[in-house]
Amino acid sequence: MTSLDNTQVARMDDASDVAPLTEAQEAALDRACARIAPSWPLDRLIAVSPYWTQRGEDAATVSARLSALGNIHCLMPPSHYLGAWQRGEITDEHLAEAAERLDYPGGYKNLLVVVDELARLPHWHNISDLIDARRDRQHKMAWRDEITQQISQFCAAYFQEDGPLNAERLNAPRGKRLFQHWRDITLKDRGIAILMGEPRLRRYFKTLPDTEAGLFQAAIAELDVEAGRLEHYAQALLLDINGWAAWVAYQDWQRALAAPDGESEHERLASDMRSLLAMRLAWELVLWRYIRAEQPDQAERLTRLWHAELVELPERVERHQRAQQPLWVWQLASELAYQASLHRALGEAARAPASAPTAPQLQAVFCIDVRSEPLRRALERQSPAIQTLGFAGFFGLPLEHQQGGTALAQPHLPGLLAPKVTLRSGAGEGAARSAKRLNWQARLQEWSRTASASFTAVEAGGLLYAGKLLRRSLDAKARREPLAMDELSWHWRDSGEALSLADKAALAQTVLGAMGLTEGLAPRVLLVGHGSHSSNNPHAAGLECGACGGQSGEVSVRALARLLNDPALREALAEAGLVIPETTRFVPALHHTITDRIELPEGVEDAFSLSEEQRSWLEQAGAQARRERAPRLGLSGDAVELEKILDRRGADWSQTRPEWGLANNASFIAAPRRVTAPLDLAGRSFLHDYDWRTDADFSRLELIMTAPMVVAHWINMQYNASVTDNRKFGSGNKVLHNVVGGHIGVFEGNGGDLRIGLPMQSLHDGERWRHEPLRLSVYLAAPTAAIKAIIARHEILQSLVGNDWLHLFALDDDTGEILAYRGEWRGTWEHCLQRDSAQSGGG
Repeated sequence: MTSLDNTQVARMDDASDVAPLTEAQEAALDRACARIAPSWPLDRLIAVSPYWTQRGEDAATVSARLSALGNIHCLMPPSHYLGAWQRGEITDEHLAEAAERLDYPGGYKNLLVVVDELARLPHWHNISDLIDARRDRQHKMAWRDEITQQISQFCAAYFQEDGPLNAERLNAPRGKRLFQHWRDITLKDRGIAILMGEPRLRRYFKTLPDTEAGLFQAAIAELDVEAGRLEHYAQALLLDINGWAAWVAYQDWQRALAAPDGESEHERLASDMRSLLAMRLAWELVLWRYIRAEQPDQAERLTRLWHAELVELPERVERHQRAQQPLWVWQLASELAYQASLHRALGEAARAPASAPTAPQLQAVFCIDVRSEPLRRALERQSPAIQTLGFAGFFGLPLEHQQGGTALAQPHLPGLLAPKVTLRSGAGEGAARSAKRLNWQARLQEWSRTASASFTAVEAGGLLYAGKLLRRSLDAKARREPLAMDELSWHWRDSGEALSLADKAALAQTVLGAMGLTEGLAPRVLLVGHGSHSSNNPHAAGLECGACGGQSGEVSVRALARLLNDPALREALAEAGLVIPETTRFVPALHHTITDRIELPEGVEDAFSLSEEQRSWLEQAGAQARRERAPRLGLSGDAVELEKILDRRGADWSQTRPEWGLANNASFIAAPRRVTAPLDLAGRSFLHDYDWRTDADFSRLELIMTAPMVVAHWINMQYNASVTDNRKFGSGNKVLHNVVGGHIGVFEGNGGDLRIGLPMQSLHDGERWRHEPLRLSVYLAAPTAAIKAIIARHEILQSLVGNDWLHLFALDDDTGEILAYRGEWRGTWEHCLQRDSAQSGGG
């Protein structure tokens, strides 16, 4: 076979003689496209499980497939488990229990054998990989690297607002697809052939069909991919550009949230995922044609290897699953080790006689975020008159927030939900002045953060800006712009109409009911949102409140406090049967997670604020929490000194580890506070207050299981995946990050795929991991029948529990009995507790 002439190019470009895709082939492509989980942009960064869209399959099956197709690790290496065993964290009893649970009779203790088996596992190779194996890598760039770089750079230019391809997008004919934009741009790009040292390559791009449908038909037919292999092949191709695929999945997610019920039929056509897959498949077809025509000496070898890949694919996935079985025993054993001590502690706390209740003088409602748990303990120790509660950090308000003078409405609720209410806020200075100030600040901030700012900003801004830079470097202090909320207006998002008093009362009643604050209110109820304050950190939103959409909780707590302190609203609530005592005032507060300081947001009225004693409680609690957390950051000193150090840490431009965020999270507990209050949970537990005796129809339990519990699972899995495979599901070294499109995401360096997940500095301290990957252990203090009935009503819960994505337990908060749910309730854990108790002498 020789180089293409014009006639051959025209013939290849003509897909009219290629049969349309069959239903089975269409379904295979759809399934592959549906396996990519979304990743949120930097300005509203929330944690999400990269396995979320594959939850319908068993975790071990997904792990094996990802390993076979993309060399992706969903488990830790054998050395990690060996270290835990050597330290005594995993015992022979844990391993035996895990092997029995997984019905694995093989040898799992000899990890050297496991290492050898894993090392010999063959992985799937795309056509570009097969060609790379014979490519002169000393003098030529790898095809895999160039493909990723070319598609990634195109996507960066295409998707960013005001990007270089914006004009082309706006002026394109209606219905022009992403693939067609890419094809047009690629045909104009003469640099690819020059860079790759393949001068005739561009001619083969001209052979590509001009529609994605035509591309799929031609490529699948020419590469001889049958429907049974197509799904895996397509997923492998998307995994090559997983970061941009996750961005497209995020856009699909937002479109689905915004679509009215029943209008999801258009999603496949509206999505860019098929186009993205077509772009990656087009490269395979181009290289296939190029090698066969230009390098006939390699064509036979390529054809033979490619057909062998297709034939061996199913067995390859099965082989990975068999090889990983011993590691799953060790992974489960490590989870059993964590659960055993927690079971024992929860059981003892539940059985302990309840102390006489003290009428609370101060109630503080915290977010369930794991960073709140140590601070809640510290606050409760200040006085028996203090009661703390745990609730999702957006406090049940389905808001998006539009600050005065801006058109942007920022969601302040979990990513699972769509906002229903638009909250507009502003200051008394007037909208025009506010808009002018915000616009100026935004432009200055954008300019000062560009790559060239370190040189041109000082030159253009003069000595005044140089002085500011020097001052911020030598005397770094955490600064947060005051949030102007003097004026608030509530509007229904869809209609734009203002909420009536009755609407607000219904919203407030729902929120108070969900929090369990319908009676026994203290004179002061602190609504504690949380936020972080790091500098020079593209992933800063990931340290904010995930329940608030990657924003500070300040908007939610200030809005809710204003609502609940309104006399007119209280009258409406009283008419509905919910009486708020006249002496009760709701006070908004903010937990700064870097310093563990609780303070009232700037601008909050002091009229119904806190007494000196109550302020002292907050200060002492913060100091105690700082002392507890300081060793994990390698810090020491007294409380005052630590606060200054941590303040500076958050403002330090060069600090790559301002805090550990939610690292080492491991459990979610929904139970009365009396069960968890005696326990030091080491900041590893999401704590949601719940008493099933006040939940007659179990609607609150259903809300907890379908929202906060799922969000906690997302957080847990994002941290796990970022540790087990930071190359694919993490964002690498944050020192090398460059922001893409202002907010889309980051490149590590100046190219490659869009990076998702957490950077290494959020997980590793330079010597060891700060997060241990354990699947979330969920404890619900509720009747087993109620829990099981809720699971039966929700596919998401059935998938998470039934496919081993998390562990679910029912806790009897009277007897301390704990049952595990695995299709049915089992008493395995009770026996485990009895055995551990006997081994420890019945203590």
